[in-house]
Amino acid sequence: MKMPWMKLICLAFLFLSLRNQICYGAPDDYDDYDEEEEPKEKNPPGQDKCNGIFLTYTFTERNKELPHVKNVTAQAWSFKSKATLVNTGLEELKGWKMFIRFQHREVLVSATNAILVNGAGDFPAKVEKGATLSGYPNTDLKTSVDTAGDLTKMSTEIEFTGTMFGLNEKAIPLPKSIRLANDGWKCPTLTTYRTFLTTCCHKDPKYKSLNQSAKGKYTPRQYGDVNLMYDVLKSYEGSYEAQVTIDNDGTLSRLDNWNLTWEWMRGEFIYSMRGAYTRRIEYSDCIFGLPGQYLKGFDFSQVMNCEKRPVISDLPLEKANDTEIGHIPNCCKNGSLVSPVMAENNARAVFQLRVYKLPPDTPKTVLYPPQRWNITSLVSAHYHCSAPVRVDPSTFPEATGTGAKTYAVASWQVVCNMTKPEKKRAKCCVSFTAYYSNGAVPCSTCACGCDDSQTDKCNPSSRAMLLPPDALLLPAVNRTAKIKAYAKLKKKPVPRAMPCPDNCVVSINWHVSSDHKAGWTARMTLFNWGETQFKDWYAAVELKKAASGYDDVYSFNGTKLVSPKNTIFFQGLKGLEYLIEIKNGSSDSEPKVPGKQQSVISFTKKKPEAINIRKGDGFPSKVFFNGAECALPDSLPSAATLLSSMPLLFFSAIAFLLITYPFHS
Repeated sequence: MKMPWMKLICLAFLFLSLRNQICYGAPDDYDDYDEEEEPKEKNPPGQDKCNGIFLTYTFTERNKELPHVKNVTAQAWSFKSKATLVNTGLEELKGWKMFIRFQHREVLVSATNAILVNGAGDFPAKVEKGATLSGYPNTDLKTSVDTAGDLTKMSTEIEFTGTMFGLNEKAIPLPKSIRLANDGWKCPTLTTYRTFLTTCCHKDPKYKSLNQSAKGKYTPRQYGDVNLMYDVLKSYEGSYEAQVTIDNDGTLSRLDNWNLTWEWMRGEFIYSMRGAYTRRIEYSDCIFGLPGQYLKGFDFSQVMNCEKRPVISDLPLEKANDTEIGHIPNCCKNGSLVSPVMAENNARAVFQLRVYKLPPDTPKTVLYPPQRWNITSLVSAHYHCSAPVRVDPSTFPEATGTGAKTYAVASWQVVCNMTKPEKKRAKCCVSFTAYYSNGAVPCSTCACGCDDSQTDKCNPSSRAMLLPPDALLLPAVNRTAKIKAYAKLKKKPVPRAMPCPDNCVVSINWHVSSDHKAGWTARMTLFNWGETQFKDWYAAVELKKAASGYDDVYSFNGTKLVSPKNTIFFQGLKGLEYLIEIKNGSSDSEPKVPGKQQSVISFTKKKPEAINIRKGDGFPSKVFFNGAECALPDSLPSAATLLSSMPLLFFSAIAFLLITYPFHS
């Protein structure tokens, strides 16, 4: 009889308990069952604690592309990802640049709100070695304080699409690193999560810019090897007039027959130009493109160029005073801008252009510069150019001569710097010889590139074979017999497919002539294997340990430079400024004869024990010709043995006679 009462008591207790929860709420122990789950963190981990610029890279998805192959490393995958930059600090970042070190042979197909810079070109772009991106159209990251927390002005989001290779289906393809590429910023800690990377970048307190102008409203001006200004001089409804200034400021930089390219991003076109010209004069792209749709009734027959990516060249000297297409200070130099070390007054080019715009950019206050700038020339360096950066307006002297200054409506700067040439893409090369060796170390195989038609007859991957010094005087097609004979003499194997030639228009031989306790001498010989002569040529060599002992040069003008360090600058004497082109031999059976300039250079040894000429101190670590860095051999001359002393004397004597006297006939 006790059991039913116990059940009734339990039921009553349960009823009261439920009644209390319904009427008065659940007890504290059960709070977590009634409340919603805590919201996930809104910002990426670490962003709220970052006092600077916070970067993220997030992998989104990837899909297998055709063809499907069994080799995992050869399988292509399309991918999508995004990167964000957020200004979480108190200082505005002007002209942001972000570097992403990809590592899976990525090919970028598109990117929103950004463009590729530093010579990467347009999409699709191979970025397996990394990519630097700059903001477009929004280039700056403002602060939370100045925008009341407006993320549209404080941050940028970039959405990527592209192709990558390798990795299995479950792997997450993240880049190796991400960082700001702006000068004076550090991104010390990279945090890796499963699908994204983050880093907080901050100003380096130790960074001191040596080439910035005084602070102004816009980004301080930077200075590189070649500096370009895009100044809007006058602005109208639907068009504007601009001036482009090219300054060759690099000590070793040079431009011969320069070609300047950029890309119009908003449908603009060039109506007219003075001081330069577009390589193609046409207006069909306007008629059949957006200009033809927006500008009804416009007479396009007078338009100079409607290309999205025009190629612009300098005018010849005789057009300098032409009142229609020339007559601009510093114009019309036939595309030649030499180093300021040679002639400071011949290191600048200027031209002007009239640009038409399309809706919605027709108001006179809406101005955008062209993007993706690039400058090239003949035998000169490869340049990587920055995106245009807004700077304080340029000033110009007032035309009436009163001493007043006029200001540009708006100004942008583009900075281009010389780059080290990629392997087998140089424009000149170097061979090494020495008094103690009977073999010449030639230029590297395909140093300046090899085309497909060549590689059917020679091996582009084979190491260049040693040759007798006198063979350096012959064109590549005439060297084979001497190379084979020399290999037989030295008991070296001769491959069935000989190494391909260097294919360089200009080659330079550096010969160590003597070495003694008090000093040493070298002879530098320049060869022109091309059909075009080089006027006002110059060369430079970097000798890391021996440059301080530079004494004299006898057939060139020579100057030891302050910057770059340990570098000696050479140019032709008055009357010898030309490195002439290749000439035919004295008869049809004789090989062609290259243009040549040479000189002996003497050095002292301030600390003889600190310099070892044979171990490499007597050979350049870098060589430049007309601004282009030349490809160096992959080895040094080796000392001859006693058994080979007779061939050494024979080859040295022959080489000296042939290199010194063959062009006096």
